[in-house]
Amino acid sequence: MENQIVVPEVIDNTLTIIMYLIYLPIALGMTFLVARILFKNSKIFMLDIFHGRTEIAFATNRLFEIGFYLLNIGAALLILSTYHIDNYQQMIEVLSSKIGGFSIYLGIILFLNLLLFFRGRRKSNQPIQHPIQ
Repeated sequence: MENQIVVPEVIDNTLTIIMYLIYLPIALGMTFLVARILFKNSKIFMLDIFHGRTEIAFATNRLFEIGFYLLNIGAALLILSTYHIDNYQQMIEVLSSKIGGFSIYLGIILFLNLLLFFRGRRKSNQPIQHPIQ
């Protein structure tokens, strides 16, 4: 018996890598587009919530924006992993499932942000009640 080198079978991951290269720009692009539109328009809410105090309104809006990016980019990367894809049909099905799921998630997060803005606006318009001394 001769000494033989056993080389493990190389698995072709080309379709999986192609799927990643399609999914990532779409998910990140959707995140940046939604964030840009949301936080450009939310400046008005922040100014109202903080009664025209521009500096704190814009700083708070920027912090919300950074949190939005971190949360959504993290979610997009978490759902990136997949099983081995054998054909183009599987690749399209996995892509549609991942992009569709991420779109729904992004929409839910968008509405949660809007709820926070509306709640903050409502709270800021309530009269301040001082405790009885």
